[in-house]
Amino acid sequence: MAEFSTKHRENGEVNILELNGYLDAHTAQHLEHAISDLITKNKYKVVVNFENLKYISSAGLGVFMAFIETMRTNAGDIKLAAMQPSVYNIFDLLGFPLLYEIFSTETEAVEKFNR
Repeated sequence: MAEFSTKHRENGEVNILELNGYLDAHTAQHLEHAISDLITKNKYKVVVNFENLKYISSAGLGVFMAFIETMRTNAGDIKLAAMQPSVYNIFDLLGFPLLYEIFSTETEAVEKFNR
């Protein structure tokens, strides 16, 4: 079974989710739970750090689509950062750069919230 984990930390009002491993149909519910937990706590400004994510499937991409409207309706957003080229290619192929802001570094994404 593919390994996947998330780690949550805060930088001011911005919540950072670090993804590690392989995000697919078997592990997507872990990410769903992590984002749902933030929403329950009224934390709508989220940066997802992909630096240690090795693979993402369409099920993983679907998690982001499921929550983006809730975040934006509550004056927040999901910003994506630090993707490996292979992961970015999947997002790019499916048109995600038109829907989400994607940053080279986590710092850039956090700063965008603070402007």
